[in-house]
Amino acid sequence: MGEQAEGRIADAPAAARVSDAPPAARIPDAPIGARVPKYYRLKQELRQEIGQLSPGMAIPTERVLSTRFAVSRTTVRQALHELVVEGQLQRFQGRGTFVAPPKLTQTLQLTSYTQDIAASGRRPTSRLLDAAVVPAPSDVATRLELRVDAPVQRLERLRLADDEPMAIEAVYLDAERFAGVGDAMLHSSSLYALLREQYATVLVRAEETIETVLASPSEAGMLDTGTGLPLLLLTRTSWDEQDRPVEYVRSLYRGDRYRFVANLSRPA
Repeated sequence: MGEQAEGRIADAPAAARVSDAPPAARIPDAPIGARVPKYYRLKQELRQEIGQLSPGMAIPTERVLSTRFAVSRTTVRQALHELVVEGQLQRFQGRGTFVAPPKLTQTLQLTSYTQDIAASGRRPTSRLLDAAVVPAPSDVATRLELRVDAPVQRLERLRLADDEPMAIEAVYLDAERFAGVGDAMLHSSSLYALLREQYATVLVRAEETIETVLASPSEAGMLDTGTGLPLLLLTRTSWDEQDRPVEYVRSLYRGDRYRFVANLSRPA
C-alpha cells in the first residue's frame, strides 16, 4: 500500500501494486467541522487502495498498518472488520486477510439457484443436508395453504459456487402432492427441473422478502464465514399455473458475497 517494504501488499506483483506513497503515510484529516472517527477515515483510505488490487492478494498485518498510518491497532482492527463485513476483504484463520473477489450479482426473478450461478459463469453445486417429512409449522402451513401439522417435505441444502459455500436453503413442499420428492432429490441437482419433469409442475410467480440476520455459530461454520457477520435472509413462496402454492423457501445467503438487483418501473 506504499513504497515501504512492510507497508505494501505482501508479495504483490509490481503491476498490481498501488502507486508509490511517501515513506510516512497517514490517514487524511477529517473535513473542517466534521466529527469523523479515525477508524472510518482509515477504512476509506484502505478501500481506495484495495480497489487497485487483484482478488486473493494479501494485505499487511494489523501491526504493519498501525505503524504505517500511525494509529492504534484497535483502530486498524475496526477498519478491517468493517471491510470484511462489507465484502471488501476476506479473513482466514491462521492465514491472514486478503482482497475479496467481486460479489455475485443476482437479479430478483423467478429462476433457480442453478440457473443464477451458471449465468454468472461459475459452477453451481448443492449438498443435500437433510430430507425429511415433518409436521408443518404454522408459518409454513399458512404459506402452503395447509392445515397446521400437515405432512410437508423439508429439503435442506448447502448451495455452492465453484465449491465455495454461498447459501443454506430450506425448502418446504406438500408431502402428499409431491410424494417421493425427497428421495428423488438424491439424484437431482435442480428441484425446479425435478418438479417440471416428474410432477408436471411449473412455477409462474413468486413473492420474496429480503432482510438481514446475523450468522449463528452453526450457520457460520457451514458457510465458512464469521459468527455474527450479516447474512441475507430470503423467504419465497412460489405458485404454479393454477395459482396453487408449491414451495415455501427460507435461504440464508452470505452478505459478504452477494448483492441483489431489482429492476423497477413506474406503475401504469
